[in-house]
Amino acid sequence: MLKKTAKPLAALLILMLAAMGWYTNAGLEKAAADGTLELYTPYVELSAAPGESVSYPIDVINHGTSTAKAAISFDAGGNFWKYELTAGGRQVQQLAVKGGETQNVTLQLEVPLEINKGSYSFAVKTGAGETLPLKVNVSEQGTFKTELTVDQANMEGHSDTTFTYSAVLRNRTAQKQSYALTAHAEDGWDVRIKSDGNSVTSVELEAGAEKTISIEAKPPEQVKAGTYKIPVTASSGSTNTQAELEAVITGTYGIQLSTSNDVLSTDVKAGGERRVDLVITNTGSVPLEDVSLASQGTPTGWEVSFDPSTIRTIQPGATATTQAVIKSSGNALPGDYVVSLTASSAAKSASADLRVTVKTSVFWGWIGVLIIAAVIAGIYYLFRRFGRR
Repeated sequence: MLKKTAKPLAALLILMLAAMGWYTNAGLEKAAADGTLELYTPYVELSAAPGESVSYPIDVINHGTSTAKAAISFDAGGNFWKYELTAGGRQVQQLAVKGGETQNVTLQLEVPLEINKGSYSFAVKTGAGETLPLKVNVSEQGTFKTELTVDQANMEGHSDTTFTYSAVLRNRTAQKQSYALTAHAEDGWDVRIKSDGNSVTSVELEAGAEKTISIEAKPPEQVKAGTYKIPVTASSGSTNTQAELEAVITGTYGIQLSTSNDVLSTDVKAGGERRVDLVITNTGSVPLEDVSLASQGTPTGWEVSFDPSTIRTIQPGATATTQAVIKSSGNALPGDYVVSLTASSAAKSASADLRVTVKTSVFWGWIGVLIIAAVIAGIYYLFRRFGRR
């Protein structure tokens, strides 16, 4: 009798277990369908620039008492942005949330580099119909290119000015770029591009990165007044950019020092004094201010002074005169000596080497002649007196 009733009992038990499984799944589906899940983030609208990354922390909250299981997905709203929906550091497609508990999900959005300024709408959804609307405001127009911007592209100075420009090179592309840096200036200009204090011909930039560079431009010595353009180019295999610099030369400095007769030699007696007329010429296109005279490499025991020693102003193309007063040493031996003279202003200087010949005094020359004559006379007297013996 027991054997006959065992089979019906086993079948009944299987039916009861199947019914319980169906009821549990139905409960989960019913919990999800009844709207017990909620998607929440405190940041429903964020602002970002092209190329930046935006992160949304999202809570999946189960307000019910039973475990709710639902698929979770991202709706790009027709926008082709890169995204990641992760939980626990891994991408997630479906969640199970216990009743009364919360699971955390993170949405990571990459703002494209080439994008228009404006607002873009997205949504995170569950398979049960819950929707979390999100918005990203792109704050500026995005581009897929390289940018080279100069803080001050136009500078003004004299012919001996070194013009220094500061620029920022930006990689607005999605790849790492190696940029060749070149400057195209007129003949005679010395242009150097520097990064981190060193002269360079190329730099590397990661995607979205930027680097400050400096451009130093030195004009040639005989440059004329005017405006000079210096194009600077940064180019890689896929993109390039150019900035145009301007250097305005307002005038040139020039100075020349010589004697009144253009003869750079004179003579002086040992211990004597000689005055030499000097001429300073402004060969530039701007006035020379406070031109001072000085001597360098003066022989030992010599003195050199100037009258006057300073000239207030010399206009372009004009000349000014002064005298160099040279006093030789009383112990100076006969021969040639060099006295270096310099005329200098704050902007420019010139020098001239004056050859000074020291001559023996005429008095001592006559003394020498008399001594020689006396010696000859003495020899003649001795010869006459003792020669016949």
